[in-house]
Amino acid sequence: MDFVTHRGGCHCGRVRFEVDAPAELELTECNCSICGRTGYLHLIVPRSRFRLQAGRGDLTSYRFNTGTAEHLFCATCGIKAFYVPRSHPDGISVNARCLEPGTVASRRVSPFDGAAWEENASTLAPLRGDD
Repeated sequence: MDFVTHRGGCHCGRVRFEVDAPAELELTECNCSICGRTGYLHLIVPRSRFRLQAGRGDLTSYRFNTGTAEHLFCATCGIKAFYVPRSHPDGISVNARCLEPGTVASRRVSPFDGAAWEENASTLAPLRGDD
């Protein structure tokens, strides 16, 4: 699979990142209590394909429920551009809405019923390596 380097970040620009992923993105839209409220579109990748370029010190962390997911927000503008997801704690979920234009050829969005997490978690695709 061919990857391109997508760039993105938060609203104020303090948090900046790069992520290697296909130009044709496969995204997940979750309806859980946090994703549904924020409109987060998940692009989940192995940590090796994510690089935080700026803003490590500008991030604030929030955990709830099991504490597995680490929700990271820019302390200045409040945007969650990426986080460590409960479903794939060894990966990074990038908010596709925070990617800069120019490298995304297409987006296919699949719904996920995260409001019923326990019943549906097994339907999520496993995190694939650096294929």
